[in-house]
Amino acid sequence: MKALYPGTFDPMTNGHLDIIERGSKMFKHLVVAIAENKRKKPLFSIEDRVEMAKESLKSLENVSVVPFSNLLIHFMKENNINIILRGLRAVSDFEFELQLALMNRKMYPECETVFLMPSSKYIFLSSSMIREIASLGGDVSCFVPYPVYLKIKEKFKTISQG
Repeated sequence: MKALYPGTFDPMTNGHLDIIERGSKMFKHLVVAIAENKRKKPLFSIEDRVEMAKESLKSLENVSVVPFSNLLIHFMKENNINIILRGLRAVSDFEFELQLALMNRKMYPECETVFLMPSSKYIFLSSSMIREIASLGGDVSCFVPYPVYLKIKEKFKTISQG
């Protein structure tokens, strides 16, 4: 059974990593699909986000990382995937994720969404929070995988010098 864990991962956090590691035990193959999503004005390019994810996940043999820029259900059909894995941190996440799951199922009836709650130590983490802390000179090393931390450090060093 193959599943898809989609997101912008800008940047990937230890909360994402937690969901991916647990999801990799649930499914024969887990595809981490990194959305280009230019509307969000990402901090990192799609190439950087894919590179950071691949480096962070290289120890998980049944996990692959791919970029995508089309409608999620189109990507799923093209890749013969009908399960979406999503993380839920709070009630506010649930409302939005429920709408997405129902819309995806309406457009692709074979699609099922599986929700996982992150471990309690990661329940508060979000990529936007990491970007904010890092942009203000805070240490995010305990919130993100090491390859991501190195890229963040490099990015904000460049920004502060530019």
